[in-house]
Amino acid sequence: MPRVSVEQLAARRARILDGARGCFARHGYEGATVRRLEQAVGLSRGAIFHHFRDKEALFLAVAEQDTERMAGIVAEQGLVQVMRELIAAPEELQAGWAGTFLEIARRGRTDPGFREHWRRSADALTAATRQRLRRQAAAGTVRSDVDEAVLARFLELVLEGLVSHLAMDLPLAELGPVLDLVEGSVRVPQGARDGSRNGAPGDTSGGAPGGTALVPARPDRAG
Repeated sequence: MPRVSVEQLAARRARILDGARGCFARHGYEGATVRRLEQAVGLSRGAIFHHFRDKEALFLAVAEQDTERMAGIVAEQGLVQVMRELIAAPEELQAGWAGTFLEIARRGRTDPGFREHWRRSADALTAATRQRLRRQAAAGTVRSDVDEAVLARFLELVLEGLVSHLAMDLPLAELGPVLDLVEGSVRVPQGARDGSRNGAPGDTSGGAPGGTALVPARPDRAG
């Protein structure tokens, strides 16, 4: 038999993860039977579990990959952007990483073993959030009267509430303004930042909301 190259193995593993992601998002962990995984991936169970020990290992690999993606978004744009992506593409809740994230959250509540394994990935997400807050605080765009750990926990709790909202299939229409409010609550108002640069003391009390330290301020947003 011809030998399979490292590149071919990596491509097959990526194909399995992509197919499994959609299957877990649509059917949940329990509903993603081996048969459904075969159909979603387009490979036999033998081919799938040649790369992953079992369904649990496959789900954990998907979860870890998606957490790395989220951490990358946080590092570049902030945790609020993760929330915006969750509500911006409803189809992702049925087939993509957002849907898998909902299943990750559900299993974290109900499966102690998974929760313990997942904690390492969750800690990486928390670290990325705190690092961005720290950078933005140094730049004078995040309020400095609240410890970065508290701000990070606040944003994480908002994310958890959003996940619960989405899991219950509740309306999304009002969530954009809610996230605007969340953004404004952590950012120093634009006017205060301008005053600080001009030699006037910056107001770090929270003041009138505007933009966010976690999502770059847009020109059409107040502040």
